Amino acid sequence: MKYLLVILCLCCFFSCSRTQELSLAELEAQGTEGLSEILAKTVSKPWRGEEFAPGRLGGTWRSVVKDEPKSFNLLIAEQDSATAAIVRSMHDSLLEYDMVRREWKPRAAEAQIVVDEKANTLTVFYALRDDLYWSYYNSDRKVKVTSDDVIFWYNEIEGDPACLSSGFHSQFLTMPDGSEAHVDIRKIDERRFAFHFPRIIADPLLHTNMDFGPRHIYEPAKKQGGADGVRNLFRVDIDPKTIPSMGEWFLVEYTQGQRMVFKRNPNYWRKDANGASLPYLEEEIVRIIPDENTQLLLFRNGESDSYRLRPEDIDGLVNRGDGSYTVFNSEGSLSAAFWTFNQNPQNKDKPQYEWFTQKEFRQAMSCLLNRSRINTQVYRGLAEPKYSLFPEPNPYYNPALKLQYLYDLKRAETLLSSIGIKKDSAGVMRDNKNRPVEFDLSIRSESTINQDTASIIRDELAKLGIKVNIRVMDFQKQVEQLFSTFDWDSIIMGLSGSNIFPSQGSNVWPSTGNLHMWNPNQETPATDWEARIDYLYNEGKFTIDPVKAQGIWDEFQSILLEECPLIHLMRTRGFWAINNRWDFTNVYFDNMNGAEISYIWLK
Repeated sequence: MKYLLVILCLCCFFSCSRTQELSLAELEAQGTEGLSEILAKTVSKPWRGEEFAPGRLGGTWRSVVKDEPKSFNLLIAEQDSATAAIVRSMHDSLLEYDMVRREWKPRAAEAQIVVDEKANTLTVFYALRDDLYWSYYNSDRKVKVTSDDVIFWYNEIEGDPACLSSGFHSQFLTMPDGSEAHVDIRKIDERRFAFHFPRIIADPLLHTNMDFGPRHIYEPAKKQGGADGVRNLFRVDIDPKTIPSMGEWFLVEYTQGQRMVFKRNPNYWRKDANGASLPYLEEEIVRIIPDENTQLLLFRNGESDSYRLRPEDIDGLVNRGDGSYTVFNSEGSLSAAFWTFNQNPQNKDKPQYEWFTQKEFRQAMSCLLNRSRINTQVYRGLAEPKYSLFPEPNPYYNPALKLQYLYDLKRAETLLSSIGIKKDSAGVMRDNKNRPVEFDLSIRSESTINQDTASIIRDELAKLGIKVNIRVMDFQKQVEQLFSTFDWDSIIMGLSGSNIFPSQGSNVWPSTGNLHMWNPNQETPATDWEARIDYLYNEGKFTIDPVKAQGIWDEFQSILLEECPLIHLMRTRGFWAINNRWDFTNVYFDNMNGAEISYIWLK
């Protein structure tokens, strides 16, 4: 499974003292920021597999987003989270994974795995639902969803390197002899198709689960304009009512910089226990509001139905609420934003390239990352550092494998000195060519949390004589730097996945991946450790025995924690407020599934 951009890590044998960083449990025991009191005033309601109660139709959900969509195109959505949030409401994946029960469930299709141990091959057979349609808003026109849609998307979109899909590399498996073999798809009939794996793989459903677009629109566009023709489909200047949907919603209005309006899709397949079509909501109105303070004001005024609390909102919304809403809380998030450094050889003439490609430099940066200060000043004590690569729900999570490069100025100075970077008489850090150590840190313009975190990083590095220039830019510019120009120094970024499966991140961890952020799209591994990661990732994908697999994934995690290509920041505890005009029977909020409102209805 590939990751998407939206918003992995270290170990050493120096024996020296370090500043202790407090966990959430320690913060709660010490009463830091009144965490116990805050939790007592909020609601904890994680989903634990309960059945959803039948509700009733009606109502308009009012929400707010900060980012403009760049397109309404499923391919473009792979590189833009704002686009993905919209587009995926009009599509559906083949399957979904229930993290509570740890099992796959059908969505658009059912799956069956057939293993041929003698031939060491595997086939995943899929059967689409018989009630799937590409529907058009306010029209009787319905186009049946068939296996041709899936096969076209797999072969001609994800499978065409010119389309630059994040799924391209995941279609190839490394065979025992080192050669590459393709995972082929074949049509059985109008509803059934199959993926054939040239060797047995540990997580074939993860590997084949996918979203897909309507062939009857994308195929003519590709025949006429190639990959550019595909990418130019469903631009934001079209009439959104012309976009077909097989998902829960139609997009019926888009006013740039102002709002989007969605209407429920009455042809959507999902129904409740009484046979009523979902969602219960008739309409969703989404306002585009980049400013977070304005978003808060709209929620307080009752003009939006939910709000994700920032740390600075806790006191006002939790301790001084007006009774018109309820605040839910969740445990620390499974994933975290990270700090990473550009190791792309395109920048080899810059001094930063020499520094960033040495692991001691990256390790030193982790030792200068004052997570306790970030927690106190940015998160008001409502977060905890992320020290593990895999989160707890991952079957190969190992609590013994944790980040060892914690905040310690002396240790950072020792690491830098080992590669010839030392302070001069004026207290400025210089490398062995007498160049001052100075670099940029890019952050998103809309995020106050990133801005505050970057300011702390700049301040902490200045203590050691290193100058950091904070570069504030919009998300699209960051995406351009990561995928096209590669002209960045360091960046705070995040990914949509959380490594629930060890083999997630097919476009991140292998050196060939387009989201191998620090040095993407390598023809051959640039370093020995990346070559080893490639090998382990590949071996882990094909190892069924859990004992053998644990050893592989332990080494995989250990290397990434040692080499520090991505330095994770904080796991944030979530707080989410929702207007009391809604019935909360089917509402849940937790760190695995987020805010569950798929079955919500008006009181």
